[in-house]
Amino acid sequence: MSDQVSPEPQRPPASRPTPGTRPGRDRPLFTRASAVWVAVGSALVLLVLMLAFMLQNPTPITFHFLGLAVSLPAGLAVVIAAVGGAVVVAATGTARIVQLRKDARR
Repeated sequence: MSDQVSPEPQRPPASRPTPGTRPGRDRPLFTRASAVWVAVGSALVLLVLMLAFMLQNPTPITFHFLGLAVSLPAGLAVVIAAVGGAVVVAATGTARIVQLRKDARR
């Protein structure tokens, strides 16, 4: 008989997780900073699209409201309406969040 001992199989060295990942996962973690970058990128894309829309619709439109007559380029008028709608939605959402936080404190 041989006195030789068979070598144990070698295990690969334990790798350290790279920053921003969890052990055992290949995907990076979701962070607030990554969410901000996605939001900034999306906002820039929307800004470029809005500018293109405004530049392609320069025809003036006259609006009559409560005796006032305002003439604006069509693209600008639509963007103003969209921003106004976004402000109304944001104000409504903020009011609801404040209301829910008050109820949660009680």
